[in-house]
Parts: sequence; structure tokens; C-alpha cells
Amino acid sequence: MRILPRNYIRYKGVNSFFTGLTVGAVFTIYSILEPSIFSLGGIVLALGMLLVARFYEKILNTVSFYRISLFVEIVMLLLVVWYLLFPYGYTTALLVYAGYQLTFIFGSYLVRAETILMNKKRILSWLDIAKQAGYLAGMLISWLFYKTLALFWGIEDHSHQVYLMHWLLLATEVLIIFLLLCSFEKRKREAAA
Repeated sequence: MRILPRNYIRYKGVNSFFTGLTVGAVFTIYSILEPSIFSLGGIVLALGMLLVARFYEKILNTVSFYRISLFVEIVMLLLVVWYLLFPYGYTTALLVYAGYQLTFIFGSYLVRAETILMNKKRILSWLDIAKQAGYLAGMLISWLFYKTLALFWGIEDHSHQVYLMHWLLLATEVLIIFLLLCSFEKRKREAAA
């Protein structure tokens, strides 16, 4: 299996766009959680990252990178769908927080693997540019989205705004998974096996 750099850069740009879109939403979703949850979540996150780091020798390869990336994106898709089906409430907030923490456990691994597997300076430069541009675009669209809802449709309830944002997040996450699938190519020997 090999990474197709141009497709992967597009994937990461849209992935970062998704992250930019979620910035305002997660603070609203998490607002009903007590502070101790964040402490416990941080502990679980650190322990999970330690566990993943212990397996770097076995998982720092393209196949594991693809599988873990796809797992993370599927978790994100499930969280968005869950929020659309069961919006704002304590259980949903807790589930969304736990889901994000689960994906963050693989954060360091994904960055390390990305750097190792995309080991050309020019590609890494374009990758970081795509990530920052996507993140900035996501935050800008998020801001415009919330302001438009408030100013033109009179929707000022934050939980309702976040619910509506999740429809845009759903479309974005489906696109992300599609772009991720297009970013990897099985080699002919692997396809024949």
C-alpha cells in the first residue's frame, strides 16, 4: 500500500476544515460536563497515548496508518450521526467527549507516521499549509454560519445552532472519508494476494 501525496494533502486540508468547524460546537456541547470529567479524560488520554507509543515499532507503517486513520474518521462520523439523532444532553456530551478523546489517543501516532511516511520536505510543507488553510477556512465558515443563523434567521439558541452545524459536519465527514480512501493505493502485489 502506498500514499498518494496529492490526494492525501487534499484529505488533510478538508480534515482540518472539519476541525475548524467544530471549534465552537464542542465548547457548547461540553458546557454541561463537570470539570472533573475533563481531568479524568486527560488521564485516560495520556495513558492511551502511552499505550499506542509502545506499539510504534509495529504500527509505523502504511497499512496501519491507513487503518488507524480510517478508524479515527469512522469514529468522527459516528459521533456526528449520534449528535444528529440524539442532540444536546448530558449523555451525548459525555459520548462526544469520550469519542474525541479516543481519536486524540492516536494524534501523536498519526503525526509521527505522517512525517515518516511522507518524508519529503516539500510534501510536508504543502501538507502543513493545507492543514492550516483548512483549519482557518473551517473557523471562518463556522463564524459566518453562526452569525448568519443569528442575524438572518433569528436562531440564537446555541444548542440549536450547534445542531444545525452538525449537518454541515456530516457532509464534511463523508467527504473526508471519501478523500481518505482515495489517498491510499494498494500495490499490484497486494491486490493480487
